[in-house]
Parts: sequence; C-alpha cells; structure tokens
Amino acid sequence: MRQLINDLRIPIGLANLGNKLYHNAQYLTAVVEVNEKAMARWLPAGMKLVKPARAERSLINLAMISALNRPNELKLHVKGALRNGVTKEKIREVLLQVTIYCGVPAGVDSFRIAKEAIAEYERENG
Repeated sequence: MRQLINDLRIPIGLANLGNKLYHNAQYLTAVVEVNEKAMARWLPAGMKLVKPARAERSLINLAMISALNRPNELKLHVKGALRNGVTKEKIREVLLQVTIYCGVPAGVDSFRIAKEAIAEYERENG
C-alpha cells in the first residue's frame, strides 16, 4: 500500500493539493500497516498472511472500483494496472465479469472508461 500511495503522489500532483491530502495519505498508510499486523495476529498457528502480486491486486481493484461506479479512480487504476503488467485482455476479462455480476450499465461505463485510460496510457508511454 505504501508503494501505491507513493506512486499516486506524482499523477495527483500532491504538492498542489496542500498538506491535508498528504496527511490523509500518511494516515491511510498507518491504518493499512496496523490492519496487516492485526490480521497476522489472528491467523491460526503456522498460517501465513499471503499478499497477492501487484498485477493480481490491480485486477481486484479494477473489479471493485467498477462495481462501486468510481470512474475517476477506475481510470487511474487502469493505467496503474497496465504499469503493473496487466494485459488489456485481462482487463477486458475483469470488466466482462463486472458486466455479468454488477449489470450492463456498470460494465458499459467501465469499458468506456478503460478504453479512454488505455488510449491515454499508450499515448503517454508510446
């Protein structure tokens, strides 16, 4: 999570948004670290907390953000997923699942936003 927050500072232009956002990002980082330690304590003896790889987390995030209808965040996370090595085909598969389980309007919006984000990413990164 710390890496994600660090990665988001540049595109968001954190310096231009003032100190409040920066402190919120620090708070979020602290909350995540506390939760991870707490979860590890509740695991049965011998069981380890396994974190998914970045690409897997990106796919999970795309599904949740699409289901919650958060278009601005979806655009940001589609670009992040591509940076994390997720293929356009895998993004398409996740959005197909969103369409099936969350409804056609959510799927249509998510596909439209993802298409825009992919085009922007390809323009920015060649």
